[in-house]
Amino acid sequence: MYTTRVSRRIQASPERVYHALLDRAAVAAWRVPDGMTSEVHAFEPREGGRFRVSLTYDAPDAQGKTVANTDTYHGRFTRLTDGEEVVEVVEFETPDPLLAGAITMTTTLHAVGDGTTDVTITHTGMPDAIPAADNELGTRMALDKLAAWVEGAAS
Repeated sequence: MYTTRVSRRIQASPERVYHALLDRAAVAAWRVPDGMTSEVHAFEPREGGRFRVSLTYDAPDAQGKTVANTDTYHGRFTRLTDGEEVVEVVEFETPDPLLAGAITMTTTLHAVGDGTTDVTITHTGMPDAIPAADNELGTRMALDKLAAWVEGAAS
């Protein structure tokens, strides 16, 4: 198991970014790497609240972690600190023991000034079977989409 940490500066307030972390429609739009689509099956944005999401590869021959070309994960929100932090525990729905286990995803928000926020996503407990470079690339793509979502909403 390993840990990854990816950061990005976003031209929006911590409050606006925090809202996008807990909004079902926003999550469906931004928390998905390029080349995939997202379906949010369940989403309860409160401490202890549960969620379930499927990410499906656009390429029909891509190998998913759950079935065919789909990665489905479920989890719960373990800590929500308004405008500052969202902590989630996530598990892939997979028969593969090399991909199983809880991953803690911590998103921290730091106000930089002038309505700008540094956003850092840390994944702890990543299975070794998922290449770190793939996790980091997917997280960067998601952060780019988060920035587009909240910066577009700011105008």
